[in-house]
Amino acid sequence: MNQTFQEKEFLADIFAQVKGVDQQIFGVTLEIFRKEKVQDCIGYLSNNGNQRHLEQQILQGLNFSQIKNEQNLYVVRNDMKQMTDVLIKLIDHGFNNKNYSSEGYFKYIQDLIISINNNRQIIEFLQFIVQLTSIDNNLIQCGSNSLYILVQMKIDIRNKNFENIKIQNTSLIGSNFVRCNLSGSEFDNVNINGMNLNGALLFNCKWKNLKIHELNKLDGHSECVISVCISPDGNTLASGSHDKSICLWDIKTGQQKAKLNGHTEIITQVCFSPNGNTLASSSYDNSIHLWDLKTKKKIAKLDGHTWWVISVCFSPDGNILASGSQDNSIRLWDVKTGQQLSQLDGHTNCIISVCYSPDGTTLASGSSDKSIRLWDVKTGQEKAMLNGQSDCISSVCFSPDGYTLASGSIDNSICLWDVKTGQEKAMLKGESDCIYSVCFSPDGNTLASGSQDNSIRLWDVKTGQQKAMLNGHTNNIYSVCFSPDGNILASGSKDKSIRLWDVRNEKEISALDKTYKDIFAQFKTLLFLNNPFSDFNYSILVISKDIILETQGTFFLEGKFINHQGKDLTSLFQSKKSYILQNIILK
Repeated sequence: MNQTFQEKEFLADIFAQVKGVDQQIFGVTLEIFRKEKVQDCIGYLSNNGNQRHLEQQILQGLNFSQIKNEQNLYVVRNDMKQMTDVLIKLIDHGFNNKNYSSEGYFKYIQDLIISINNNRQIIEFLQFIVQLTSIDNNLIQCGSNSLYILVQMKIDIRNKNFENIKIQNTSLIGSNFVRCNLSGSEFDNVNINGMNLNGALLFNCKWKNLKIHELNKLDGHSECVISVCISPDGNTLASGSHDKSICLWDIKTGQQKAKLNGHTEIITQVCFSPNGNTLASSSYDNSIHLWDLKTKKKIAKLDGHTWWVISVCFSPDGNILASGSQDNSIRLWDVKTGQQLSQLDGHTNCIISVCYSPDGTTLASGSSDKSIRLWDVKTGQEKAMLNGQSDCISSVCFSPDGYTLASGSIDNSICLWDVKTGQEKAMLKGESDCIYSVCFSPDGNTLASGSQDNSIRLWDVKTGQQKAMLNGHTNNIYSVCFSPDGNILASGSKDKSIRLWDVRNEKEISALDKTYKDIFAQFKTLLFLNNPFSDFNYSILVISKDIILETQGTFFLEGKFINHQGKDLTSLFQSKKSYILQNIILK
């Protein structure tokens, strides 16, 4: 035990030596190694002549315009020495010959992660070691352990270039390689359960002895996810579930930040206040809770409804909370005092959805009585009743400019209404089942809808035409929500999972990386001709207790993917909506 502790401390001390190294050094050094076709990094760095040559190359590649040449050289030389010393120590350490993902090292690694403390230089250095495996076979286990640590730390490694890396004897459970270039990579004895390869490039790979059984569990909801909401700063996702819990998630990594317990029944909706400091939640326990997001503590319980509370929504200034209930009433609450301000009556059945207009003067409500009502918030009077859908109104949402209201219904329809006149502007057709949720993008050009047919659809608001269909959930989609910048869509489903989708236009997606862009452009036309309904929208993050391998929109060309039982996994990848390019080319 003491030996393990001492080894961990020594390893932490080794990594600490790169804290002062300029992060740019790693990238420039890697480029030079590749250009010079270096195969033994430490042997190369140990040669004085190579060191001088490398120093000059790095000086040319870096921008040190603020300091003099002598100081430039001193900085680079010192950084190079630190980097070389650390690599030499690591190659002689257990880190380069032991599998640190094995169960006996779990606490060892957790302690190491704490000591790293998200230091940017160490994180960049770990990625550098991973990429060194593409040229130096002496560092394969070192790079494999480094990648394992990055995955355990939930570091965002999406969109990275990992061409030709060699990884062995490790676990990458739950890793997120969305749109990474893994072409030419070699994996041996690697656990890939729950790996997200959506949109990745895997050309001429050699993956063997893969472990995959898709039964690993991560933190997540144990029942269907009814509501999702993204914070105003775009960093946190809140989710409410039938399991009576509310979870807060890191948008980038999918790591659970907190679990809020207090409701005694199903959670029906979660909603962030406009300043992001408070979360409101409604429940079948007839109550509304307000949560302080800094302390993660409940700060108020709003009682008054006599039956289930189905929906909540903050006013744009954050001072008032509206709630809709199974008791057929809408109530307005003072957020500061927790007192009820007024009650809006008129619906003849339960209120399923409430939404404030952007200017805060109007509240829209959708009900099981098949009607939508618009209310004057100041007077509490009904301004208009919108009729046109033939079943329960499950979701209402104002456009960002406040001129249009979207409504989704159990009758499979989505309607767009002119708020000023109360007239129907358009009915969006294409859904084949009940609509549970609708949400406008921040620019108002796109409407997202979640349906009972397990799909999410994106609609062009101007034309009323469907722009895209997002597939991946395996059951009803109860909630959809755009991020404040409109780049990400979150969805919650009856399949107990939360998915984050990259909904940027294809130009932005394909431009993330030059290599990715070139290959994407080369095959996009071919894919479209082969299947006119090909889409390049896929989940970029999946939060679920039941983690499964994701390969939607992944590009495969040649290569081998064999599990530890000798079975070819290509058909599994294809069943998950990957593109097996050699099959398409041959057609």
